[in-house]
Order: sequence, then C-alpha cells, then structure tokens
Amino acid sequence: MSRIGKKPVALPKGVSAQISGQSIEVKGPKGTRSFTATDDVTLTMEEGTVKVTPRGTSKRARQQWGMARSMVENLVIGVTDGFKKELEIQGVGFRAAVAGNILKLSLGYSHEVNFEVPKGVTVTAPKPTEIIVEGIDQQQVGQVAANIREWRRPEPYKGKGIRYKDEYIFRKEGKKK
Repeated sequence: MSRIGKKPVALPKGVSAQISGQSIEVKGPKGTRSFTATDDVTLTMEEGTVKVTPRGTSKRARQQWGMARSMVENLVIGVTDGFKKELEIQGVGFRAAVAGNILKLSLGYSHEVNFEVPKGVTVTAPKPTEIIVEGIDQQQVGQVAANIREWRRPEPYKGKGIRYKDEYIFRKEGKKK
C-alpha cells in the first residue's frame, strides 16, 4: 500500500477545490491550478480534505495512487505559498539583472545573454550574483531555473558558473608539474 497515497490532502483556510470526474481545480490566494488524474485512481472530497484512492490492485493503479496524491498536494502548496528556486552566480564579472520580463546575464561570453521569462513565473535579482525564480507551478519553476543554469553550468576546477543555492560542486585538482 502507498504510504503517501493513504494520507488525505488538507485544504487550508482560503483554498477551495472543485472535483469533476478525474480532474480537480484548486483555487487559492495566489491563483488557480488544475490537474487531471488517470483512470486508475478516484478523487473524492471529504470534510475539507481531498482523498485519493486506487481503483484496483494492479501495479499501475498503486503507482498512480501516490503520484496523484502528490500532484494534488503540490496544487494546494502552489496556490497558498508558491514555489521558489534560488540560484547563485560565481565568477569574476558574472552578474544578472532583470529588466521587465527579460533576465540579462553577463556570463563571460562575448555578448550578454537575454533570457525571456515565461508567463506564470517571476524572476528577480536582489543582488547581481543572486537569481530567485518563483511561481505557483513547481514543474515550471524548476524548468525555468534549469534553463537559466544551462547558460553556464558550474565547472569543477574553480566552481565558476550558475548553481543552485544549496548545490555542492565536487572540485577537481588541477594539473601538476
């Protein structure tokens, strides 16, 4: 049995959920999100909580049970608190600035990189060496952060590049004479 799937998802104050068939729509202070579950699980509302139950004992039904419950919980967290990824820039002359919905990155290339921020995500640069990506969709926030990081991944010798705030870079020793 799924340990995650067994737990009901509590709806905090100010959050409402609407279930119609296999889809659920969650409304909260930060916006509205929806998710459509597979036919292997059933979504039900019980006293301010959303419960996910499998429709059989097949392996796929048990897999979808925990996954669907996690997706519903992420909807609730997204519309109440939102999701956030923090990036750090390390390297001499490397910096970031936000102008409108364009993130301008100076990363040691011969030109400045202009990264267009997609809708539903906000990107801020409180310091020239910090980037904060926020939004209500966990997948989209993570993808935007990964796309920004791709422009200059941290290298193992000096550690220069864009990294996640809590990321550890394994350092290599340079050449020896």
